[in-house]
Amino acid sequence: MITQQEVDTMPEDDLRVFVKGTEYFFLQVTSSRAEVSTPFIKEASDKVIDDFSAVIGISGTQRGCVYYSAPREMIRELVTHYGETEASDDLYADCVGEIANTISGNAREYLGPGFMISVPVVFRGRAEDVRFPHDAPAFVIPILWNGHRSSLILCLKKDEKEPPTFDPEMLKEIAS
Repeated sequence: MITQQEVDTMPEDDLRVFVKGTEYFFLQVTSSRAEVSTPFIKEASDKVIDDFSAVIGISGTQRGCVYYSAPREMIRELVTHYGETEASDDLYADCVGEIANTISGNAREYLGPGFMISVPVVFRGRAEDVRFPHDAPAFVIPILWNGHRSSLILCLKKDEKEPPTFDPEMLKEIAS
């Protein structure tokens, strides 16, 4: 069960960074706006995983993951904006990975170098057994573009651990 305190761990400014980054991505790639709806916290009954999904692992000052998931029809239409004429599941999978990576990478510019992102892991199909972290709420950002609905899902939590510090005096002692 997610507590209100855990919900409050996602600053509104961080959510806004992902919302704006998503809007910017669609405008740049397709020259048309995506309508980004109000984020909500995913409940167990919410079906937010679609035909093609990508997950980016997050570490550093925050930990967790960022998912992007979209239906086949939407990705089929999106790849034409990349100039692709041959459609395939491999191409669609690459496309959702690129979307997740681009949105997360752009967020990193705002959130700083301590917001470290992994390479995307892509999966196909409406995976009913996708598990989200239990210690962080899953914020779903609904995206409507050209009549298609997709989702950006953020499961992020500030990392409470202090990063290791470097003491130059200790190095001098070791070198002596």
